[in-house]
Amino acid sequence: MILSASRRTDIPNYYSEWFLNRIKEGYLYVRNPMNHHQVSRILLTPEVVDCIVFWTKNPEPMLSRLEELSAYQYYFQFTLTGFGRDIEPNVPHKKKCVIPIFQKLSCAIGRERVIWRYDPIIFTQRYTPEYHLKAFAQIAGALKGFTSKCVVSFVDLYAKNQKNMQSLDPFFLPEQALLEFGAEIASIAGKNGMKIAACAENIDLSACGIGRNCCIDRELIEQLTGCKIHGRKDRNQRPECGCMESVEVGTYNTCQNGCLYCYANYSPKSVSGNCRLYDVNSPILCGKITENDKITDRKMNTCKEEQLSIIWE
Repeated sequence: MILSASRRTDIPNYYSEWFLNRIKEGYLYVRNPMNHHQVSRILLTPEVVDCIVFWTKNPEPMLSRLEELSAYQYYFQFTLTGFGRDIEPNVPHKKKCVIPIFQKLSCAIGRERVIWRYDPIIFTQRYTPEYHLKAFAQIAGALKGFTSKCVVSFVDLYAKNQKNMQSLDPFFLPEQALLEFGAEIASIAGKNGMKIAACAENIDLSACGIGRNCCIDRELIEQLTGCKIHGRKDRNQRPECGCMESVEVGTYNTCQNGCLYCYANYSPKSVSGNCRLYDVNSPILCGKITENDKITDRKMNTCKEEQLSIIWE
């Protein structure tokens, strides 16, 4: 199986000690967000976990403990944007802190395993297309040689982030202007040695040099594992999403980054209450198992098929 850690919260930043404890124990619990009392027991042994995909804005707490993941293949989806604290209030200073952390992680595990995400792109009176092009170029220059791929996306409005998004008064570019913007972004990425792809976009950006992305990336996972990987498209994601199926181990309303565009946090009160339940030794993230919960062993199988003839280094 492929483990997603996590689309719902920033595990490397806030819950890395919990996650590494679960790796040692060999299992964790995940509560079904659609059925509160349904809890799955997920095995975490190297025999069934083919790859771990981490999602983060700041993996610094994990940097000194990466050797604890030596039995696993993994890579990072690392979000690094040009926004200030008006939109990403709890993300450290980008130039002073986050970029050096990105570079350090890349040096530790290799640039192919660190995917730069400049997403979502939001256009406002402050964050104009010109602003984004300048910020993107500055970050791309700083990350040259430290990543091989950049992922972009344009903000989506969900019921859970609509109120915050309305406070920003965003605007959306006409299609032709968006294509011109995309072409500029693609050109900057190319000049800095990066492939660029778009995450779950309705619009086809291939004409401006931006392909379609797979965050849970079969091709990359095959390169990392040296094995053919079988698995179907993730039916729980949007139709435009190209990801293969994975097992999500995070919990909604637990991310402390506080980003205004986030769909995974929709209640500040719930975030505060859930974070108070955080226990590094608990089998479940930011919660407790009760007598009303039904715990079921989720069937876990490797996705590996056969050894590839060429192993990626």
